[in-house]
Amino acid sequence: MLDHIGISVPADRLEEVTNWYLAALAPLGYNKWKDFPGFAVGLGAEKYSVDFWIGAKAEGQVAATHVAFRCSDRLSVDRFHEEGVKAGGKCNGTPGLRHQYHAKYYAAFVYDPVGNNVEVVDHGAPRG
Repeated sequence: MLDHIGISVPADRLEEVTNWYLAALAPLGYNKWKDFPGFAVGLGAEKYSVDFWIGAKAEGQVAATHVAFRCSDRLSVDRFHEEGVKAGGKCNGTPGLRHQYHAKYYAAFVYDPVGNNVEVVDHGAPRG
């Protein structure tokens, strides 16, 4: 299941592009819920469902897409990382907790063969 996706834009155009997406996605109920000034913004239709990110890329940095897939257990995160690297991807973050996002955010990151940043995340939500 898709969890969130991100695009990168030139740092000096972050505000312009953010404003464009806010206007264009307003009919879908999107608002800016997260703001890391000069670095990234997170948009979504709900405060706790930020699913579209716009990040500033440094000058000379290659633009790449970020996509995150949601799963329901840490073992799947671990296996994604292992298999992604084994298949030719490059590690961009070993499996582990990412407290900067929230207390139960467990994720791993692998660059695909052309440099896109792929993430698998378990939010640690209680199973019902």
